[in-house]
Amino acid sequence: MNKKQKRTLYRILAAAALLTGLHFVPVRGTVRFVLYMIPYLLIGYDVLRKAFKGIKNRQPMDESLLMCIATLGAIVLAVYKDLNGQTGDYVEAVAVMLFYQTGEWFQSVAVGKSRRNISELMDIRPDYANIETDGSIEQVDPDEVETGTVIYVKPGEKIPIDGIVVSGSGTLDTAALTGESLPRNIIEGDEVISGCINLTSPLRIKTTKEFGESTVSKILDLVENASSLKSRSENFITKFARIYTPAVVYSALVLVILPPLFRMFVMGADPMWGSFVYRALSFLVISCPCALVVSIPLTFFAGIGGASHAGILVKGSNYLETLSEVDTVVFDKTGTLTQGNFEVDAVHHCPIEEKELIEIAALAEYASTHPISQSLRRAYGGEPDSSRVSAIEEIAGQGIKATVDGRKIAVGNTKLMRAVGAFYVECPDDVGTVIHVSIDGQYAGHIVISDIIKPDSGKAIHRLRACGVKKTVMLTGDASKIADKVASELHIDEVHSELLPADKVDIVDRLISSKQGKGKLAFAGDGINDAPVLSRADIGIAMGAMGSDAAIEAADVVLMDDDPVKIADAIRIAKKCLRIVKENIVFAIGIKLICLLLSALGLAGMWIAVFADVGVMILCVLNAIRALMVR
Repeated sequence: MNKKQKRTLYRILAAAALLTGLHFVPVRGTVRFVLYMIPYLLIGYDVLRKAFKGIKNRQPMDESLLMCIATLGAIVLAVYKDLNGQTGDYVEAVAVMLFYQTGEWFQSVAVGKSRRNISELMDIRPDYANIETDGSIEQVDPDEVETGTVIYVKPGEKIPIDGIVVSGSGTLDTAALTGESLPRNIIEGDEVISGCINLTSPLRIKTTKEFGESTVSKILDLVENASSLKSRSENFITKFARIYTPAVVYSALVLVILPPLFRMFVMGADPMWGSFVYRALSFLVISCPCALVVSIPLTFFAGIGGASHAGILVKGSNYLETLSEVDTVVFDKTGTLTQGNFEVDAVHHCPIEEKELIEIAALAEYASTHPISQSLRRAYGGEPDSSRVSAIEEIAGQGIKATVDGRKIAVGNTKLMRAVGAFYVECPDDVGTVIHVSIDGQYAGHIVISDIIKPDSGKAIHRLRACGVKKTVMLTGDASKIADKVASELHIDEVHSELLPADKVDIVDRLISSKQGKGKLAFAGDGINDAPVLSRADIGIAMGAMGSDAAIEAADVVLMDDDPVKIADAIRIAKKCLRIVKENIVFAIGIKLICLLLSALGLAGMWIAVFADVGVMILCVLNAIRALMVR
């Protein structure tokens, strides 16, 4: 608890003690009035002051004014009874203010707790950066570090600025950014992003961005400003409260005036002014809309915080609401459903050991910078021994010829095989780039290199269907044969291949215009080449966007790693958040309407009124905090 919450708690306890003690003090008249005003002013002075400021600023219609009218009205009724020889009930006015303040205190503690939880979850802002000067380490403000500076990160410290490891290797904790518990291994030459924690050995990192442009700064900015973009539900509650508060004040006036006049002039009976004034005051206490006004924004705030903890950044409540309505998800293929880099997928028609064939191909290709050559070297698993290779000849459009261990090796396409006289075998079954290999003019087999489907892509499609997505679509610039194979393996409903970026926008436009009902379309891409489509979709989701400026700018939702399952997680979190919002709206308005009716009929006194108001508010706030809890 902060100091203000502690002071409020002490006031609540003191007022409750005074109210209990006065019950045993046998006093009447003016002395009794003065004694009861002590706990009333002790617990309610700030509410009275807030109501007075609202009237002064010509914005009087809030719960403070309603509470002041109700409790002061109850006091006036008690004084009126005292003046007419009856015993006025001051306890009710003090108790109503006491319970109201208790409810406000619970709300303040709950909201503060959720904010602290979110702050702890997003506690990734580095306090300093270490710079090595004259053999000693100096701590400086990250804002002062220029691009290209080498910074020193000790074990246990946060990486303050994005950069490249120039010295050292170790393990990073990325949980605060990606939500993943597994650490990430890094070596010299790897890119690292700010906000990660160095777990093992010291690292020297050359910065590639200024602190203000680093990943950690952008994430914090997104989370802190997410509440500025309000959802339809929040806008509804704001408009509702603006209309609702004056409506209940006028309704209370009608309740004070019309029924007594009807009884007096139509029925010829006692108008019962005091009874109807009391009913109107209870009506005002019940009508406070604070449960809705507080709990709905708090639910979205908690939902955004919970999503952030899971490595999902949502730019605003409006996007969270749209995400909950998604029933069609369109995927880019490369980098979203597939790894985005070529790997050895298979080896066929090989009379020698597969490992030996890959080794020969990797040695022949060791000097090439082509992505296919790099994939062969990765499959080989080590650094090729260049002393075993000579007479390298690269033939444009065909491949490479080289001498490896004294044998003439050819690695390339069918044209190269024909050129060296090797009788090659076609590979009709596998989709990818086929690399044929011959040794001394004899065919030695072929290696299939393709873009590998991510391990969790199939699970992602399954989970999307489980959370209500009716249609999945894949868009790609790849050949139809490759696209069809990926779509078939993942059970994607619709696939479009051989597309240019403009074609992707046209297809998304067509899908949106053909949709029926309220369902929304989400597009998930890598956020770099897909910015136009991300912007055009109802909701744009950038995949694996750590450090990607284009992704953070173009997308509405940013996933901090490249796991496609996070798309389903984002939709599930959004649906849970909106479900809690609807629960609070229905519950709060339903209870209010019932209690208002009972109050107008004289069946609910002010005690029941304040219990209903405070109880509903506490339950709605506690329910809202559930949105923070993300499995």
